[in-house]
Amino acid sequence: MKKVFYILVLTLFLSCSKDDSSIASDEYVPTPLALDVPPLFDQKILAPTIPFTNPQTVEGVTLGKKLFFDTILSADNTQSCASCHAPENAFTDIDRFSVGIDGVLGNRNSMPLFNMAWNYDEKFFWDGRSFGLEQQALAPVENPIEMHNTWEQAVTDLQNTSDYPLLFQAAFNSSVITKELVAKAIAQFERTLISGNSKFDKHLLGTTTLTAQELNGFNVFMDETKGDCFHCHGSNNNPLWTDNIFHNNGLDAVFSDLGLGEVTGDPNDNGKFKSPSLRNLAFTAPYMHDGRFNTLDEVINHYSEGLQNSPTIDPLMKKVAQGGVQITVQEKADLKAFLLTLSDYEFINNPNFQN
Repeated sequence: MKKVFYILVLTLFLSCSKDDSSIASDEYVPTPLALDVPPLFDQKILAPTIPFTNPQTVEGVTLGKKLFFDTILSADNTQSCASCHAPENAFTDIDRFSVGIDGVLGNRNSMPLFNMAWNYDEKFFWDGRSFGLEQQALAPVENPIEMHNTWEQAVTDLQNTSDYPLLFQAAFNSSVITKELVAKAIAQFERTLISGNSKFDKHLLGTTTLTAQELNGFNVFMDETKGDCFHCHGSNNNPLWTDNIFHNNGLDAVFSDLGLGEVTGDPNDNGKFKSPSLRNLAFTAPYMHDGRFNTLDEVINHYSEGLQNSPTIDPLMKKVAQGGVQITVQEKADLKAFLLTLSDYEFINNPNFQN
């Protein structure tokens, strides 16, 4: 996958004072920036979703990246978006539950962030409560167990800096900062977090070869009489490795967290959570919406013999009466070997995504 280096030309803006009205121009247009779409995405799925109200620009992405890593958005200036979404962990948290600025734990594992421009239903978070990346980016700042700030204070802090008004001027042709513009910039950066260069991707492109164990693991994944994993997580024809749909995958017989049901109010949605992508599993432990499984072995054991029945369990969990798909020890090892081929080391080391 080609590398894109974001080049921000801001000499004029950064050499001007904040009150220099000469930089404001109705004719000014930020520099358009196309997403770096992996070859398999071009071949197998539709174009990315980018709102016409928030087109990708060099200046917007640069601003969004700075905001993503800046602790200024939190009430006590100690926490940034990256505090719970670290690049080296495919933009998730190695802790089961992230800790907010007041030392309060959440109750869900931080979701990894990549390939979000291909989430076509635009429902974000484990329970789908936010529609669109821009809406999602607004939530953590005011969440009392996360950044525990107010947007009024966050915007004031940004406005009082020497650099942010100039950066907003460059990105949006306005030095007046609003929470909506903050969210737009962060969303632009997040849409550039694209992962599409795993070993399995290279195998499909014919540039590398899988081992016999990895190939057998893929067969276990695809076989409805064995792993039967592809219904929710896709196949070689779906490089996202998720259907982005909400499922009850048999974790519990009784729900302490209603998931989608809490959002919709429909009891038929209780216990349903978004299927995460299987990409980058080497970096994103612990697993499941509540991080209950520390290892991939535990995840595979759950689907093999640990399913819990409940009124809303997904019909795709066809062998719940047997406790799971009941695959052998060797098949489990092979399946794990295949799943690890979906990890993209170039993604977690991409300098464009580092602080």
